[in-house]
Amino acid sequence: MKTLDINARSWFDKVNGNSYFSGQIVVNFGLEDEKRFFMPFQYGYGDCYLWQAITTLQNAKVISESVVALMQLQDSGVIIRYNKQNTLKRELKEENY
Repeated sequence: MKTLDINARSWFDKVNGNSYFSGQIVVNFGLEDEKRFFMPFQYGYGDCYLWQAITTLQNAKVISESVVALMQLQDSGVIIRYNKQNTLKRELKEENY
């Protein structure tokens, strides 16, 4: 793995006071072996999307089960880029990425 891009969108439910997110993970962006993974609409606030990205990559057998933080990947030379933007609930679907 050379690069890891994590793009998330979040929505705050004002009525119930909960935060939700969805996201897309791109491994090796722009390279021949590029792979994309989607994190579906789920509860989570703050940097929860980064932790879920680790779990998603572990389940897909892209990274080892021993990886517990993105810093471990960064320390091994992987370029990591991530961002999160606030959106409307209807924009948290997979087809919007």
